[in-house]
Amino acid sequence: MTVAQRVLERLLRKGERARLRGDTDPASLSMTGERDGREYRALRTLDAHEAFHGVIAMAERAGAIHVQRDRHRGEGDALLRIIVADLDVLAVHLGLPLLDARVQIAAARLGPWRAQFPVIDDVLARWRSDRKVRDHGPEAADDLADAAMVVRARRTEDYAERILRRESARLFAGRPQASKRLEKLTPWLDLLASGQLAADGLVDTSHVWALLGLRREPQPLLIAGSGTLLLDDGVELPLATRFLGVPMEAVRSIRTVARSLLSIENLASFHDATRASGADRLLLVYTGGMPSPIWRQAYTRLLASLPTDATVLHWGDLDEGGFRIAATLAATAADTGHRLQPWRMSPDEVPQALASEAAVPTPTTLAAMCRWARRAGWDGIADALQARPLCIEQEALPTGLPTDTATPD
Repeated sequence: MTVAQRVLERLLRKGERARLRGDTDPASLSMTGERDGREYRALRTLDAHEAFHGVIAMAERAGAIHVQRDRHRGEGDALLRIIVADLDVLAVHLGLPLLDARVQIAAARLGPWRAQFPVIDDVLARWRSDRKVRDHGPEAADDLADAAMVVRARRTEDYAERILRRESARLFAGRPQASKRLEKLTPWLDLLASGQLAADGLVDTSHVWALLGLRREPQPLLIAGSGTLLLDDGVELPLATRFLGVPMEAVRSIRTVARSLLSIENLASFHDATRASGADRLLLVYTGGMPSPIWRQAYTRLLASLPTDATVLHWGDLDEGGFRIAATLAATAADTGHRLQPWRMSPDEVPQALASEAAVPTPTTLAAMCRWARRAGWDGIADALQARPLCIEQEALPTGLPTDTATPD
């Protein structure tokens, strides 16, 4: 694209915005101005000037623009201002569809998905007002439509666990780089799954995939403790204090004398916990990061087998993702009549030596952490984060376990 073509495209987009606002004055660009005329004034050779003027003259002859020239300098052809004469003619001349046309194309592409995903109507409305969604305009309609197809397929399968790239290759068979296509759709998958135009904090790709039952590798349910795990087809397996791994979808219930269940976000911390003193007195469950729908189904069945007064806790990272996971688990626990409680997830419980070296979250990240903590029902922790903002990974914290009857602050 030449310098003159870039200038004309910029004029076209400015004209589109003016039309959306209902401006009566035609849009224009000053070729003597610091911003709009910078590229024009930077031309140094006669050939470059002639090439620029030639492109502008062709658009003028087509009836797309008016040009104001300085008749008192040089040959009288120095450009002062380029003005839109006919926006539609300018679009045709440049071979660039106007916003209305681009949104119409996007709406037609997304039409079959609008009933299933009402947020798509919000996306189209945003595009019609010349605003971007997830940093993209209507040219992203194909990606959004592909994401809708993925979410529908996941819903149809009740979010059964699938391997990410294998599922991508299956869903997009015949496409270039089919196995990687799904990963590129992550922002749109998050939009459709959350129903929100803007991301709620930073988008953790693995969290988005997990919420749809997609994993990079197979993920069994890892559980440690004392008791018997009941699986489908009447299979009974004695638990092991180190851990037992079983297919998530096979879990039906549990028989145990334990009165506390602690879910743990990270694998290293889970294994450390299984070796800690008191591990045989409670149930330990590894979430695998963000718990998937199938994991949450198994979690629900475990909680439903416990007494209603059993203590249900969670231990994870003190960061945005960690509190988002906690909020997800809290909602699942509430469905079984249990209240999820935090274990070592307050900044006040971080040893001073570690706290002094911990990262300080940005104001945006801190706000997201507090928001997710409050959604988990942990208002006290949200207040503590406001007073002592920090981010620290679970693996950096010393391992310690609650007793069966312990109730954290």
